[in-house]
Amino acid sequence: MIINTTILSWVTFIYFGSAIFYIFRMVTGKEFWGPLASLSALAGLIAQTAGLLLRWFESYKMGIGHAPLSNLYESLIFFAWAIVFLYLIVEWRIKSRNIGAFVIPFAFLSMAFASFSPDINTRIQPLIPALQSNWLISHVITCFFGYAAFAIACGLGFMYLLKGLEKGENSGPFLRFFPRREILDELTYHSVVIGFIFLTLGIITGSVWAYSAWGSYWSWDPKETWSLITWLIYAAMLHSRFLRGWKGKRMAIMSIIGFVSVLFTYFGVNYLPGLHSYF
Repeated sequence: MIINTTILSWVTFIYFGSAIFYIFRMVTGKEFWGPLASLSALAGLIAQTAGLLLRWFESYKMGIGHAPLSNLYESLIFFAWAIVFLYLIVEWRIKSRNIGAFVIPFAFLSMAFASFSPDINTRIQPLIPALQSNWLISHVITCFFGYAAFAIACGLGFMYLLKGLEKGENSGPFLRFFPRREILDELTYHSVVIGFIFLTLGIITGSVWAYSAWGSYWSWDPKETWSLITWLIYAAMLHSRFLRGWKGKRMAIMSIIGFVSVLFTYFGVNYLPGLHSYF
């Protein structure tokens, strides 16, 4: 097994441990688990960064020379990396570990799903002609940072809905450790804004790339169509907040619906014939 694949396999278990630590902290209410959770997530991020860079370096040694963003396995790895990277920034900015139990599991699941990829997909492969473009890195990075921000917003949406079940002192430490619903609502909004900006950039860079590869900015390919649908869902969400004052439960539900659309855009359309079938 190639060294980078071994490193990335171990990262899966590190993120699993981190998710468990975050959940233990939330359930038990003991801060002891908090630093372990954060350090595990950071260690996993560092190891994953090393694994991705090593995979990139190895591709050049093989004479292929491309960023590790070219197939489903590599995109899942980067998706997990982006989730943890953005989450740790949020944790550092708000000085709270409370949302880790609802975000880090997404990174673990992404890594776990990648681990089930066929062996041939875990190997470094030459790029197909359509992917041999300098737009590959900018398009994939912007899209997946957007997806990662939407994953965080989804986790916050679940937290908001669960927080609504709180009933005074009898709710137990699990719900009492949640931030106030007003804070969760604001964090959800900011996460969606960040995700929307990145997704917009992803669609723009993808259109330019499509023109250089296929001679058309837009082909109504299934992934293009569902990317647009996802963009419209989040655009409607932000429009409703700005002009109609939507907050709270509606925003929480929309953040979950939006992320379901993201997942279908990412996974579901892969089973439909189209120009993006390599993902």
